[in-house]
Amino acid sequence: MLGITPNAARPNAARPKRVLMIAYHFPPLAGGSGILRTLGFARHLPDCGWQPLVLSPAPLAYAQRGDTQLAQIGAQATVRRTLALDAARHLAIAGRYPRCLALPDRWSSWWLSAVPAGLRMIRQYRPDAIWSTYPIATAHLIAMTLQKLSGLPWVADQRDPMLDDSDPLAPYPPEARLHRMHAWIEQRIAARSAAIVCTTPGAIDAHQRRLAQVGRERFCLIENGHDDDEGAVQPHALHGHPGHRSRFQLLHSGVIYPSERDPQALFEALAKLRHDGVLHARNFQLVLRATGHDAWLASLLVKYGILDLVRLEPLQPHGAALKEMLAADGLLLLQAANCNAQIPAKLYEYLRCRRPILALTDLAGDSAAKLRHCGIDTIGQLASSGDCARALLRFLELARQGRAPLASPTAIALQSRQARSNALADLLDQVSHRRTA
Repeated sequence: MLGITPNAARPNAARPKRVLMIAYHFPPLAGGSGILRTLGFARHLPDCGWQPLVLSPAPLAYAQRGDTQLAQIGAQATVRRTLALDAARHLAIAGRYPRCLALPDRWSSWWLSAVPAGLRMIRQYRPDAIWSTYPIATAHLIAMTLQKLSGLPWVADQRDPMLDDSDPLAPYPPEARLHRMHAWIEQRIAARSAAIVCTTPGAIDAHQRRLAQVGRERFCLIENGHDDDEGAVQPHALHGHPGHRSRFQLLHSGVIYPSERDPQALFEALAKLRHDGVLHARNFQLVLRATGHDAWLASLLVKYGILDLVRLEPLQPHGAALKEMLAADGLLLLQAANCNAQIPAKLYEYLRCRRPILALTDLAGDSAAKLRHCGIDTIGQLASSGDCARALLRFLELARQGRAPLASPTAIALQSRQARSNALADLLDQVSHRRTA
């Protein structure tokens, strides 16, 4: 244990409350929705009475970097960056590296520099709580070590599930050694954390099934969200009535995972509609922006013969991506049934942009439930090419007529990152109060 005086005994009781935030996903990393979650908390927590102390890797750790979001880090946030080597880029010889150097992830070396730096931050700033976020599991290992050494309450943010054993034939992670490592980390989270945060109701249910020893009261739902200042340029300022162009532009912005967001049923539907003369390059275009799997998707476009209907575009800065969403005739969401307990972070930005949304997902999943809750019913089954075609045609008709359902301003406000930060601040208040009570 560190020799830290409890908050109640400190002479300056009026000092701001502080939280040590351990996150791999933080600027200047470019790409990935995890950046927006951590960055949103860092920006808005000071308005909720909590000063962020961010511990993240040095820029060397990131294969893709950009400076556009650095300016969004709040002035009240203290940021420390420490060395983290990517085993695949920095420790490989001829493209190969020992697997042990990449457990629980390729940035496991970050632990060596982050723990001493975290201890120095704890001694210097006297935080009231520790927060760490997955999917880079090393962040949880760092937080776990610092919690053990300091005794501070730890909030584990499970942005994505570490494990999925719902299908015994296709467990996640599929590699047995990594699966065991993740299971061990999850058990240590259950044993040492003060609270476990999940982003969807389904994720809470899945955690409870695996962690029966953890009481329901230790789980907290804090969804992803959007920034209130995103989309300051309104859609009508960029483009007139929906569908005013002769060619309808449907946009998917973000990664398309081969398993979790497999678009082949949609591609098959597009091929059939093209064959039937319903769709052609003059009246429809699907733009796939920053898919992360362009080579695979390009081969599928050739396979289904729809190169003229679908365009692959590269990653761009977040601000430019938002403007593109605002200018699109429609926004496409893909989420397979094997991710029913997850909601893509882009869904919240889609809602904020107030453009028509076509969701191809599973009707029983959390994504479909969130959209229905916001009044959006333009939803089809991703697993069925026939239903993809049906849902697409209905969506195009509604959007072109200006009748596609949109989220209300009230529903949008409830999904803001400010609202999510308020929820996190309330949770931090609770766990820090329990420690000092």
